[in-house]
Amino acid sequence: MKPLEKAYEPQSIEQAIYQRWERSGFFNPDKLPGKRTKTFSVAMPPPNVTGELHLGHATGITIQDILTRFYRMRGYKALYLPGTDHAGISTQVMVERLIAESGLDRHTLGREAFLKHVWDWKKKYGSRITEQIRQLGASCDWSREHFTMDPKLTEAVQHAFITMYKDGLIYRGNRIVNWDPKSRTALSDLEVKHVETTSKLYYIKYPLFGSTKYVTVATTRPETMLGDTAVAVNPDDARYKEYIGKSVLIPIVNREVPIITDKRVDPAFGTGAVKVTPAHDPLDYEIGQDHHLPIINIIGMDGMLTKEAGEYYGKSVQQARQLIIQRLDEEELLEKTIDYLHNQARSERTSAPIEPLISRQWFVKMDKLAAAGLRAVKQKKIAIIPDRFDKVYTHWLENIKDWCISRQLWWGHQIPIWYKGDEVRASIKKPGNGWVQDEDTLDTWFSSGLWTFATLGWPKRGTADLKRYHPTTVMETGWDLIFFWVARMIMLSLYFTKSIPFKTVYLHGMVLDKDGKKMSKSKGTGVDPIPMTQKYGTDAIRLSLILGTTPGQDFRLYEEKIAGYRNFINKLWNVARYVLAHPKTKEPLRLTTLADQWIMSRLQGLITTVTTHIESYNFSEAGTALYDFLWRELADWYIELSKSHLNVPLLYHILETFLALAHPYMPYVTEEVWSRLSGTEKKSMLIVHAWPQAQRRYHNTEAEKKFTTLQDFVGSIRNIRAEEKISPTTLIDAVISGKRQSVIIEHQESIMRLARLKSLTASPITKPTGTITGLDFALDYTRDDTSINKELHQLSEYIQRLEQKLSNANFIDHAPEAVIEGEREKLAEARERLQSLTRG
Repeated sequence: MKPLEKAYEPQSIEQAIYQRWERSGFFNPDKLPGKRTKTFSVAMPPPNVTGELHLGHATGITIQDILTRFYRMRGYKALYLPGTDHAGISTQVMVERLIAESGLDRHTLGREAFLKHVWDWKKKYGSRITEQIRQLGASCDWSREHFTMDPKLTEAVQHAFITMYKDGLIYRGNRIVNWDPKSRTALSDLEVKHVETTSKLYYIKYPLFGSTKYVTVATTRPETMLGDTAVAVNPDDARYKEYIGKSVLIPIVNREVPIITDKRVDPAFGTGAVKVTPAHDPLDYEIGQDHHLPIINIIGMDGMLTKEAGEYYGKSVQQARQLIIQRLDEEELLEKTIDYLHNQARSERTSAPIEPLISRQWFVKMDKLAAAGLRAVKQKKIAIIPDRFDKVYTHWLENIKDWCISRQLWWGHQIPIWYKGDEVRASIKKPGNGWVQDEDTLDTWFSSGLWTFATLGWPKRGTADLKRYHPTTVMETGWDLIFFWVARMIMLSLYFTKSIPFKTVYLHGMVLDKDGKKMSKSKGTGVDPIPMTQKYGTDAIRLSLILGTTPGQDFRLYEEKIAGYRNFINKLWNVARYVLAHPKTKEPLRLTTLADQWIMSRLQGLITTVTTHIESYNFSEAGTALYDFLWRELADWYIELSKSHLNVPLLYHILETFLALAHPYMPYVTEEVWSRLSGTEKKSMLIVHAWPQAQRRYHNTEAEKKFTTLQDFVGSIRNIRAEEKISPTTLIDAVISGKRQSVIIEHQESIMRLARLKSLTASPITKPTGTITGLDFALDYTRDDTSINKELHQLSEYIQRLEQKLSNANFIDHAPEAVIEGEREKLAEARERLQSLTRG
């Protein structure tokens, strides 16, 4: 048996342990030992191949791995299926940026040469993210790893498109879309973020046709007036009753357009009258369709104004805006301009402002798909954790619009539609000479929507993996992906496989900085998980991402928290060093003292608690139970008591059981300690050791009750010693009285050592120093007034400094709320301590 080093150094062992796991083959459920009939499966949300591991990934991977390791140890065929996403827009933008450094662009290269650059980039850098996933300890079956552009997945995507096209669920049409002028592609609604922006609201006079009067409209985009085809007011707005049915002239272009009414117009916005530009606003498009308004497209796909814009043809949106505002001002048609705070639509990937425009795109009809997705959750076939997201999911599906799935990109799955003259054919292969394939590619979320079943062999029917592991057990991901991905997987799985893709959806929260704000690398508030694993060890960052968190709730993470869990891991290491310092014997397990009975009973409770909480997806509660047992019960109490009553078989049993329970959370340190235990390295690795089972015969309520009395008594004495500044080397006398005194006397030797007592006797007490349930006690000691007076002086100065700080307006106005609250807590504690000393 190799002894443990004095200090735990994760950097020196983690890589070697992971390599041992991989070599063992145990990540592959087909190679697990023993007969396994039950299955567990989880598909990793595929991170972008362009990316690096961030805290969102790290949180999800840790939870997914906890579940996989838990069920693997419980005898399941546990599959954790990894993979990466081709990330259409992100990858294309990145590679275009790289080739631009050489003075090239994709159009100069051509599609085939450009795609070769992308594949070369993927081959060179695509493994970075998977290596980082390994570093986090993820026990994935890498033999089943997939990439969304793999040939088998490409075949699945093509099959899915053609099937839906032939079933009439996919169609092509001219509709308004979200256009990203930077990447020059259409985007779905979910790929658009709304950023709060301060801009200008322009009040423009539209002359009433045949009159000297005018109607004033307010807009943030005056350049789009060139494409206006109506002015609209709410039918209940009394201010415009006399104007309804009349017409106005669009300034500059002098086009006559009608004044119409529509319930969707907000009377509180601007003047209550709005311009209607069907080609360049989603709501205006809907109003235009309902009122049969003409569509004038004045902004092109390059973000420049089209010939329909007349004299402003070829200008950028911003250039046209400035020229039009100047012209309106000159013609006295600009009534006023005010600052205006609103949400501006921007591309999720490039951050470019979105230009809504009419474009011919491919769409998926969503009504029937959404209805099936709603039923699956309403009928409880799929559980969402936390369940408050049921309403969010339901609301989105009940108000869903057709999904724009075509992208004007070269990197991605090219749409399997072919054209020859007026003929159109859906086919994976080229139908013959003269046929030209559609140049567009599919939305990345279309391919990832097939992820849970395409990775298991679909569209082939009845593959071993598809039969065994689908539906998957759980889908674990961030709450922000419930629309992007989760809902789409549910709808597509129900459509193609006639089954749900997973039984449970677990949504984790977003990671915030220590002040509760979104992390920012530029502001220095970001936490990069990989350097943190190298500094503190992987187990520490895994614990920091799980303990103290709640499903679907954003949480704070900072380096000090990670460092704190490194201390916990060191505590486990030191406990293991203490146990391993005593050679393991073949003696049978016996419980000879109250402490033995108590810790063994507590261990049974720990097994039940951890098992139940992980099964119920209460990961923080299970981790907290492990933390409290090791630190508060095993290390603080039982280890101390064992120094006078050594029970080696029990110590080894407790350590081995704890290592097994903690392994899903702290796989590296637990596997390393396990390998040092006498004989176990010859039997099996901890990763496949059987999960502990609680044994009713060791559950001892009476022992726990008695030991609680002992803990309360010793704890009370320790508190008094601390408050009265009694030196740890000073032994004091104690007298006890009460109905529970027999428990104390029975364990007199242990209590005297733990509480630093010179004597402990049972006798009637007239004036107790302290009281716990069923017991009074009196202590005989001498206060060190010199020490107390010194502390009183220091406390008074400390309180004065805190009061001055909290009365400083500059500090209150600029310090984070968490810092201010911390200072207030320090002041309250200092005042309470001062009162305690002065009372004494």
